[in-house]
Amino acid sequence: MTHQPLIETNQATIPNCLDAPVTLRTIRKWSKENSKWSCLTCYDATTARWMAEAGLPTMLVGDTAAEMILGFDSTIHAPLDFLITLTAAVKRGAPNVFVMGDMPFLSYQIDEPSAITNAGRFMTEGNADAVKLEVDRKYLDRFAGICNAGIATVAHLGSKPQQAKQTGGYTTAGKNASTAKMIVEDAVAFEQAGASMLLLEAVPEEVSNAVVESTSIPVIGCGAGTACHGQVVVMQDLAGLTKWQPAFAKPTANLGIELENVAKNWMRNVHSSTLGTHPYKMRDGEPERFQSNA
Repeated sequence: MTHQPLIETNQATIPNCLDAPVTLRTIRKWSKENSKWSCLTCYDATTARWMAEAGLPTMLVGDTAAEMILGFDSTIHAPLDFLITLTAAVKRGAPNVFVMGDMPFLSYQIDEPSAITNAGRFMTEGNADAVKLEVDRKYLDRFAGICNAGIATVAHLGSKPQQAKQTGGYTTAGKNASTAKMIVEDAVAFEQAGASMLLLEAVPEEVSNAVVESTSIPVIGCGAGTACHGQVVVMQDLAGLTKWQPAFAKPTANLGIELENVAKNWMRNVHSSTLGTHPYKMRDGEPERFQSNA
């Protein structure tokens, strides 16, 4: 796999960083230098390979696979074994990318031993570089147990899609002073518990600003404003493959239309028998023998 030294965009010149593996040390360095870095969700080796070609340094194998891949209406339907398999596939497709595996619903909520075991499976079977958990302080000890097992762990704070049924739907977090303060306090507590990174979802900019100022580890934003060191969105939203996208993930392409055209062109080619040159031939003399034996 070859990479150009620089990626030109209409906003900035972004250095390509995939000539060597991206590690947690790399991400910490970027964040300390206030060098913004990007992340997208990914669920398969082929897409991972193309995004790595672009120089994308980090990917999240999210429980959004339940929606994007399996067709469910909620992230809680992502099976543990399924996400571990997808994580391994993404890492095979993009070996130099920092890949995070998303721990699905009920893979860590039950007890600490099963949480550590399941997180460990992401590392050993999924070859993940880190795992991500949707947490608040009631999971602090369990989270610390995973960190103490030697697993790089990302604390997902703010809006928690796995709890959407409990909260009545996807909601913004930290809309008032008391809940905003709680998120900042949670961020500090999870850093002290051993978090390698934080992820903030759907919070006002005042909250993410305060979290970045109050902690010393990298902070990834998902609809959390520009103060965060990194930014992650669902790839299918950016690619124009979903019917609706959040305001912070407006499409930069329209691959849905392109896929429609691929299917239409293929149907047209099949109907007209224009399939290209057929590559498989019998050996010399075999067609005659075949016909004579018919």
